[in-house]
Amino acid sequence: MHLTDDEFETAVADALDSIPPLLTDAMDNVVVLIEPEPPGDDPALLGVYEGTPLTERDSWWNAGALPDRITIFQGPLQRMCTSAGELREEIAVTVVHEVAHHFGIDDDHLHELGWG
Repeated sequence: MHLTDDEFETAVADALDSIPPLLTDAMDNVVVLIEPEPPGDDPALLGVYEGTPLTERDSWWNAGALPDRITIFQGPLQRMCTSAGELREEIAVTVVHEVAHHFGIDDDHLHELGWG
């Protein structure tokens, strides 16, 4: 399933908008990016969180720190889905999964919660 770049960006924005404001208001110094493909040797990687989770930051952490990065990979998501609805759902799951990492939730716990 293929969306235009604008449609894909809108789907990512919609996924972010679906996160409760209590959580999005708590997000700190993080940027969400979209890339066509993942780097390296994992062509099936859907998204990645790079940074210091909120649970590991101390009071001095934010002084001059670059933003954490959540990157959503368009190509793998589009290749794994067969309908626009399925793609939008997988985008939402991927966004929530990566945002959860920003809050310090690891993959094992995410799988337990059904967001793996």
